[in-house]
Amino acid sequence: MARIRTGIINVTGYAGIELARLLHGHPKVELVSVTGRSAAGQKLAKVFPHLADIDLTIESELAEVDFAFSAMPHKASAEAILPLVDRGVKVVDISADFRLKDTRAYPQWYDFDHPRPQLLQTAVYGLPELSRDRISKAKLVANPGCYPTGALLALAPMVKEGLASGDIIVDSKSGVSGAGRSLTISTHFAEAVDNVRAYSLEGHRHLPEIVQELELLRPGFKPAVTFLPHIVPMSRGILSSCYIQPVAGVDKKKLRELYGDFYKGEPFVRVVEAPPETKHTWGSNLCLVYPSVEPRTGKVIVISCIDNMVKGAAGQAIQNMNIMLGFSEAAGLEALAVYP
Repeated sequence: MARIRTGIINVTGYAGIELARLLHGHPKVELVSVTGRSAAGQKLAKVFPHLADIDLTIESELAEVDFAFSAMPHKASAEAILPLVDRGVKVVDISADFRLKDTRAYPQWYDFDHPRPQLLQTAVYGLPELSRDRISKAKLVANPGCYPTGALLALAPMVKEGLASGDIIVDSKSGVSGAGRSLTISTHFAEAVDNVRAYSLEGHRHLPEIVQELELLRPGFKPAVTFLPHIVPMSRGILSSCYIQPVAGVDKKKLRELYGDFYKGEPFVRVVEAPPETKHTWGSNLCLVYPSVEPRTGKVIVISCIDNMVKGAAGQAIQNMNIMLGFSEAAGLEALAVYP
């Protein structure tokens, strides 16, 4: 059987690079086209020597493909995707351009007016553990943000079962790769090394995404979410510490049973026996979750860890593609984490 012809719009960003690496080993697809404005005309192997086995030239326009991934920045991604959607090509968008259902959120959080607001209602938010059936029927999937992926998987069981009050705190630490390849003062080595920095204290653009999906998990639920991200001096990984005020006392044993049952059979979420570390997920599509109860306050604390470039971006995009095309969900994503 012929393999599915796939393409990547903007292979030169971190998410695009990781997509190329993972797709190269996929048994059901063939990567046939990659684009990148800054490197158009160059061989992919010359720009990224670790991808030397992929014999492709970086183009300015995507060739004819059966399936496409967009790793463009927000706003530019929607502009690149719309012609593909109009031609009936299935797409996974790694940007934020189709994640939010409220059209008014885009000028507020992303500084642009959405070019095709009617698509926001038909695009499917692609967190497989919560939306697998809808993803399987979708033509356009919005890949979740890296921070929301870890936060939502940590919070979903409590919210879905009605055990969470509206008071939720998500404290996340991310590696520097989450800021992308474009150099800024804050991501310069001398600024980032030996340093931890909190940012977006008045509201990070991933906040409305987290709130939107929590509200959809339990109709009528109106959470007051405090989300505080930090940059820490490592290349990749996100650790989220989530604090939930339960509606009533929660026993730790029953809490672990709740999480174990909720994620039973999930290929990429594991409820672990000890607080996970970002190193435990490097290079893998896993999300590790550790639920616990603080005995003095009764507050539920859930720790989650992901690789922001894999489960937080490229790996989850391929997981979504697998579901959309009817492949095994783990196809191309079986690699174990890299350690140390």
